Amino acid sequence: MTGVDLQDNYLGKLAALWGLTGFFVLLVYSVYRLTPVAVQALSTELNWYHWLVFALNLGFMAYAEGYRGFQQNFSPRLVARALYLRQRPTPLRALLAPLFCMGYFDAPRRRMLSIWLLTAMIIILVSVIRLLPQPWRGILDAGVVVGLSWGIAATLWFCQQALRTRPFPHPHEVAPAKIQ
Repeated sequence: MTGVDLQDNYLGKLAALWGLTGFFVLLVYSVYRLTPVAVQALSTELNWYHWLVFALNLGFMAYAEGYRGFQQNFSPRLVARALYLRQRPTPLRALLAPLFCMGYFDAPRRRMLSIWLLTAMIIILVSVIRLLPQPWRGILDAGVVVGLSWGIAATLWFCQQALRTRPFPHPHEVAPAKIQ
């Protein structure tokens, strides 16, 4: 192994670690910030319809965000892109590794468009939900906490699978390099 190969190997490992760590920090911080709001809602006197919306929201968010969004879609691709980054780092990808791993750039056009639109929708929803009074805000935030927690667990599981399974059987969806 030459000095350049060794340096790229270190850059790739560091970039992959930064990509995954940045993602986990984002999710853990979100869960940390939203959990007290959800708990506060549960400490108020709730009517039957509050409990009904709470239960439906938890179930929906566990399935839609946690299982379908993270476990079936986002988490395996995130880990596959981190593995790709480990093998093929570039200075830009290494610097912006969390964004690369999440698919904000160097992904197929359709994937990038969906990531950017999803991010815009999340920002809008967060802005609207913040305006809601308790207990409604906390009821909705509880569902988000469940979905994000599922996402953290699913991503950790796929990270563990990536360490044990060669080759990792999930697509990285990195866009082919443009010919110049």
